[in-house]
Amino acid sequence: MSLKLYELVGTDAARPFSPYCWRTRMALAHKGLSAETLPWRFTEKSAIAPHGSERVPVLLHHDKPVADSWIIANYLEVNFPDRPSLFGGEGGRAMARMINAWGDIAIVGGLSPLVIADIPNNLGEVDAAYFRKSREARFGKSLEEVQASRDTGIVAFRKSLEIMRQTFKTQPFLGGEAPNYADYIVFGGFQWARVVSPFKLLETDDPIYAWREKLLDAFEGMARKSPGHEV
Repeated sequence: MSLKLYELVGTDAARPFSPYCWRTRMALAHKGLSAETLPWRFTEKSAIAPHGSERVPVLLHHDKPVADSWIIANYLEVNFPDRPSLFGGEGGRAMARMINAWGDIAIVGGLSPLVIADIPNNLGEVDAAYFRKSREARFGKSLEEVQASRDTGIVAFRKSLEIMRQTFKTQPFLGGEAPNYADYIVFGGFQWARVVSPFKLLETDDPIYAWREKLLDAFEGMARKSPGHEV
């Protein structure tokens, strides 16, 4: 099989940091699939334009492009049915679709103000300038102003995760007794933050911290071995 994956990186090509790329990385590992990594940076849009996308991840399967982490997960489920299921059936897929939206809004959206000013430190000059200009236009203020209140913002973010703590009272993973794509959706955000920022997101006695630790160690420690901050 021929699989290639465009992943967002900065100055360190071995340090992928997109939350969406990490969703796909974990999905591939769950399926027992390996893909050749194609490092991609913010200003290299021409590299993926022929594949019909302006953003990563973009998966190439025998040179057929599949873009967007959710679409990629569904593609892997359909095209590799003999491998472990990402969803555990149509009901699991439907629930994961809700988690996918929640992950975008509550996890990635909630984490962004906490780590966003740290991201340029991981980028080369051209990409850092692009990132700052585009994100400051989106927020209507400087990255430093967005992040200035993170010491209080982290309190609200932790409270927003209570639904996960309640879930972990009866099962070790969002997917049940073992992780599935619902877990990878949420974990992708935490791994993104771990890679780009030294800011502490979770207390060590938080059940979500224990869950994150298990996923860092999953697949022979694939995520933990990726360069990041131990927070």
